Amino acid sequence: MNDPFNEATAKKKVVKAEEAASGRMDAFLAEALDGALSRNRIKSLIEDGAVHVNGKPVTEPKRKVVPGDLFEILLPEPEDAEPAAEDIPLQVLHEDADLIVLVKPPGLVVHPGAGNWSGTLVNALIHHCGASLSGIGGVRRPGIVHRLDKDTSGVMVVAKNDLAHRHLSDQFADHGRTGPLERAYQAIVWGRPRSLKGTIDAPLGRANDRVKRAVKREDADDAREAITHYEVVERYHEKPDATSLASMVECRLETGRTHQIRVHMAHIGHPLIGDPDYGAAFRTKANLLPERGRDAVLGFHRQALHAFLLAFEHPSTGETMHFEAPMPEDMRLLARALSE
Repeated sequence: MNDPFNEATAKKKVVKAEEAASGRMDAFLAEALDGALSRNRIKSLIEDGAVHVNGKPVTEPKRKVVPGDLFEILLPEPEDAEPAAEDIPLQVLHEDADLIVLVKPPGLVVHPGAGNWSGTLVNALIHHCGASLSGIGGVRRPGIVHRLDKDTSGVMVVAKNDLAHRHLSDQFADHGRTGPLERAYQAIVWGRPRSLKGTIDAPLGRANDRVKRAVKREDADDAREAITHYEVVERYHEKPDATSLASMVECRLETGRTHQIRVHMAHIGHPLIGDPDYGAAFRTKANLLPERGRDAVLGFHRQALHAFLLAFEHPSTGETMHFEAPMPEDMRLLARALSE
């Protein structure tokens, strides 16, 4: 792995904390740099070891700023010609000079990484957009301001220049608290939540597994605020005690953590059907369903999750953009089989 603090390949920015400075390091630097870098970009640089505080690397974005702190931020130069353009079809909902809105199908990885160096959404975007893609997200994530898991389908927005990237990244970092950003998902889950409408407020952090996430205590070092609002919109095979074998749930994110909906729904006892990481123990419940529903569940090999709605403020016009994508065929067939 290359050292991000290689003076030969990085540009340095230096910031000193004045007497009144306070708060989280990532938030302080985003403000101190006058929007030159988004908070998400700064957070990534910190986690990558590209920020030194008083001469020592610090990799925790939540570290509190102390008056007099001296910050050195090193920005690695973009790498060459990776990933490559690939002619992968895209379902485009909207495109202009600043951004592209598309529907990601299930099974498509968003950006290259271990085990997926080609065949990703980024490879398709490079082919489709060419040199217009924003590079501020890093060489392997050009234009990417948010992501969906490989096996989650739905609406995504991608920036095509650096100004749009900063503007959109800031909206996602703000979680829609002060703007029109809105994200809503359809999920098919086991059982039925006791309350048909509610809020799950449970911090998330890394599980023992490198990739998985888990609910954490608020005072845990890696705990990050995570809030999901849900509403049951359809119930399948209701029983006399008013419970159901499965349900269609609409989830709206107030925060956007990795695997948030998947972990939160499992946390309240209703994991997503097909989820290999957080719902595998529930797979035997398929035997309680009628034959058609049982076969549909056993043949469904991804988490039943679809990002059907995305709204945000356009970075140039200020207009609120609103997009919806219908549920993909595999989830429609699953829902239909469960309803019989």
